[in-house]
Amino acid sequence: MSDPSSAFWTSCGHDRLTRNDRGWLVPSADYWRFWLSRPELALVEESCAAERALHAALMREPERPVPTQEIEAIEDEDARANHGVFLGWRNAVLAAGSLEAAYAGFFKEGAIQVPPLFLDLMVQAMVCRLLADETDPWRWRAAELLFRRQRVSVQDGRVLSGDSEVLDMLNETAGLGDVGRLLLQSGAALPQTQIEVLGEDSADRYLHGRVGAGRFNFVLDLTHEVQNELPHGLTLTMTRAHSGLKALAAVLEKWVHHFHGVVVNIQPEARVEDPSWRWHLGLDVESSALLNDLYLGREVEAERQQRLISLFRLTFADPLHMQADVRGKPVYLGLAMTSAGLLKLKPQNLLLNLPLAQPA
Repeated sequence: MSDPSSAFWTSCGHDRLTRNDRGWLVPSADYWRFWLSRPELALVEESCAAERALHAALMREPERPVPTQEIEAIEDEDARANHGVFLGWRNAVLAAGSLEAAYAGFFKEGAIQVPPLFLDLMVQAMVCRLLADETDPWRWRAAELLFRRQRVSVQDGRVLSGDSEVLDMLNETAGLGDVGRLLLQSGAALPQTQIEVLGEDSADRYLHGRVGAGRFNFVLDLTHEVQNELPHGLTLTMTRAHSGLKALAAVLEKWVHHFHGVVVNIQPEARVEDPSWRWHLGLDVESSALLNDLYLGREVEAERQQRLISLFRLTFADPLHMQADVRGKPVYLGLAMTSAGLLKLKPQNLLLNLPLAQPA
């Protein structure tokens, strides 16, 4: 089987990064050129002479210092702002020495403000290299949750997670952009763009055939288990052969080990029945607030509880890597959607909020 990372996610520039002794990713000159070629920074017909000169200079020498006056000389306000944000972010990454060190530093108090796009593309590149030897398509699809917002729906008892940007675009334009929007307005029939749940019959297509705009067209099943009602009041419970939740847990294990250097085991849980519950963290804003309320014994509305997609139980392979006051206790993780069915996972929470004896 060929390397999945060679066919996926080329828009994040992961192939233009090298590894340092720790295995963290160091940008090359071509990585910065990749960013300069993105739509946010690429030259357009209306680009002024100052913007063209700066762009050309950076393409020749991507890490060159840029005086403030060179940015201020750009006539277009948006182009001026985009270059200023990019250069501030570039300088922070260069000073940190790696994507990982810079990413972790961005969440410390007083750190520079970084647009979500920059953070998501950093995570995308890190995850792509983290899974370089991975051949399981469910883990690759689950990894998208770390940097792509999802739209979650419950259908026939199944919890399905699709890329929100793709689903919203298909809903508005049938996947044909402005042309599709115009055709819809005119009442014309549009070709149907296929959205399918990742399964045995589509796994190979996901890994090898979905590149470009179609690469986020697959839906991940996040259902805990399937229950079939049998005659005589019996219920047959079946664990899914390919669980999206287990795949996500495996990716998060790699994420924690990559940043903290500790081995953890993460398992999906349908419920928490632990009278000695000591530590928890949400993997998103919604679950963070929900777990806090449950831990404090506050009443939580049924509708809000139903937004909880899953709980996870995290344990350390070596309890000595944990803070002394919670050593040997599990850490509970939560994953929840908003009232609108949206899910935006925050992988940085696993960098900031684990009870580590010696934080990385």
